[in-house]
Amino acid sequence: MTGQVPAAVSRACAILLGVPARTAQRLAAGTRTAVYRTGLADGRSVVVKLYAATAHRNAITEGSAFRAVANRVPVPAVLGCGTLPGHGSTALITADLGPITLGSAVRSGQVRDDRALRDLGGLLGSLHRTPVHVSTPRRPFYEQVSSLGRRCPPGTLDRIAPTLAAIADASRTAPVWCHGDVHLDNVVISGPRAVRHLVDFTDAAVGPRESDVAQTLVMTDATASVRASTVTDAYPLALDPRLLSTWAVFHTVRCWAHSSPGDDRALWTGRLNELARRTPHLFHTPRPQRTR
Repeated sequence: MTGQVPAAVSRACAILLGVPARTAQRLAAGTRTAVYRTGLADGRSVVVKLYAATAHRNAITEGSAFRAVANRVPVPAVLGCGTLPGHGSTALITADLGPITLGSAVRSGQVRDDRALRDLGGLLGSLHRTPVHVSTPRRPFYEQVSSLGRRCPPGTLDRIAPTLAAIADASRTAPVWCHGDVHLDNVVISGPRAVRHLVDFTDAAVGPRESDVAQTLVMTDATASVRASTVTDAYPLALDPRLLSTWAVFHTVRCWAHSSPGDDRALWTGRLNELARRTPHLFHTPRPQRTR
């Protein structure tokens, strides 16, 4: 909704851009971030993303990722990034590309589903060709496992022990810039040529390309169908199919762990069970206990 400009948004625009904010429309809000489309006093429209103090590292990484990949894949221009004194939060301000996402274009019938999936594959390929500087921080896999373990009931990680082992034991290839959440609504269509732009690099990190591609397959419900081939056929780099499958399991469990009780949880439970049926070697099946 559009209304009174939140104090943090007003301060972010004043400190980082030197221009007062006149309007603010909240686009998204979560436990770590909040995003606002903001109208400035000079007539410009920008997107202000606020990060909680606990997500400061994500803010710095996202700003760095935008700048690192800008010559390889279309992204919004970074206008300002920094901490906000007195608020304990960090703000990232980018150019406003408009409200039309690839997802909304598909839902309205403006873009065909198969075309959209090819767009995702091409964007991932362009992103993964971005050079990675040797000093760019990596996120160790054990950190992802630890984070997942804190959200899962006991026994969940044991169930996917073969998946975790396969990822940990995989031969290391050159790391790439991973977006971490490429799906239809994280692509904004903008400009007279309808250029596809990647947005929302909150979870960006350097890692294996299979992880990023698998995340896209999971988020578009394309882990085992012609739709999966539509994405991977448009992806220009080599992929290890076995590693792609293991990451698909890991990301599906992560989505399940973050899902809300009810229909959302039921959806991800069904997808996880389907993966277990198709790839039983990536799941641990407990042996039945003997009865005396």
